[in-house]
Amino acid sequence: MHLTPDQLVAEFHDAVMELYFARKRITLLEEENAALRARLAQAGTAPEPGAEAGAEAEAGAARVAPAGG
Repeated sequence: MHLTPDQLVAEFHDAVMELYFARKRITLLEEENAALRARLAQAGTAPEPGAEAGAEAEAGAARVAPAGG
């Protein structure tokens, strides 16, 4: 597939915008995560240290698995 210089610039711009919005979303999720952790700590039900790693591994496996099986 051959793209013109203008098409390449447009594709690059789209990728930069996607990255910008992804970073904003990550920042919001990190803030939400910190707030939820603070609520858990305040309630005295903080997760066990190993539980977080297991949950992250499960989430990663879910992202890698193809949709629909």
